Amino acid sequence: MAQPAFLFPGQGAQSVGMAGALCDDVPAARELFDRAGQQLGFDLLKLCMEGPAEQLDATVNSQPALYVASLAALEKLKRDDPAVVEACVATAGLSLGEYTALCFAEALSFEDGLRVVAERGAAMQDAAEAVSSGMVSVLGLEVPQVEELCDQCRGGETLQVANLLCPGNTVVSGSTAACERIAEAAEKAGAMRVIPLAVAGAFHTPLMQPAVERLAAVLEDIELVTPRVPVVSNVDARAHNDPAEIRSLLVRQVVSPVLWEKSVRQLMQGGVDCFYEIGPGRVLRGLLKRIERKFPSEGVEA
Repeated sequence: MAQPAFLFPGQGAQSVGMAGALCDDVPAARELFDRAGQQLGFDLLKLCMEGPAEQLDATVNSQPALYVASLAALEKLKRDDPAVVEACVATAGLSLGEYTALCFAEALSFEDGLRVVAERGAAMQDAAEAVSSGMVSVLGLEVPQVEELCDQCRGGETLQVANLLCPGNTVVSGSTAACERIAEAAEKAGAMRVIPLAVAGAFHTPLMQPAVERLAAVLEDIELVTPRVPVVSNVDARAHNDPAEIRSLLVRQVVSPVLWEKSVRQLMQGGVDCFYEIGPGRVLRGLLKRIERKFPSEGVEA
C-alpha cells in the first residue's frame, strides 16, 4: 500500500486568482474561507481572487491566505480521494506551511492556526519594515560556497543562509546592502543565477527577532496537542511529539534556517514513497525533482 506524505507551500506560492475555482467546486473549501473571513474581519477569498497583487503579497496577508488556501485544497483531496488522505503517514510544510501541516495533523485547530499565522505575518511584516533587508536565491553553488560568500560579504551586517531548499538552490537573507554584495559576488563566483526575492525582509535571520516575542505570546495562548501523524520541523528536520517542544521550535523557526532538503530526505528515509503538494503553486514539486528526480509526486492546487 502507498505511503504518501503531504507537503504544504510557504510564502511566495500565492498568486492573484487562487482558490476561486476551487471554492466554486468544493463547498467545504468555501466554508473555510467564510470562517476565515469572519475571524480576520475581511473577505480573504476576495483578496485571493481579485488582489491587488501588492496587497496579497504583503506578508500580513499572504501568510493567512496561503494557510487557508492550502487547507481548502486539502478539502478537494478529501472529497476526490479520501483514501489518500487516510493513508498519509507524515507531513511537512515550508516555513509558513509548517502551520498548515500541523493543522492537517490535528495538532492545532483551524481557528487557532489562523490566529497564529495572522499574528506571525503581522509581526514579521513589522520586523521587516524596521530594517531595510531582503532575501536572495543563489542557484548553482554548493552550500559551503554560499556560506563562505556570506562570510566575505557580511561586512558587519546581518547575512546568512536562510533556506536550504535543494541541491544548488540556497537562499540567503540579510540587510539590503549585504544582499547586494553577495548577489554580485555569487555571480563572479560562477552562480548560474542570482535572484532577489520579492519578500518584505530577511526572514529566518536574527533580523526577525522583534517578531519572536509576539509569536511566542500567541503560541502560548493556544492549545497544541501531539500530532496525529509525524510533522517534520523546519528547524531540525525531525518530527516531534511533545507540544511544548513543537511550540518552542515554531518560535525558533522565524530566526533559524529552513532545512527543507534535509526534511524531505528525512521523510523519504522514514518510508514515504510518494508526495502530494497541497496548495497554491508547484514550487515544492520543483524542489523535489532537484532532490530526488524520479521520486513520485502529485499536486492538489488551490
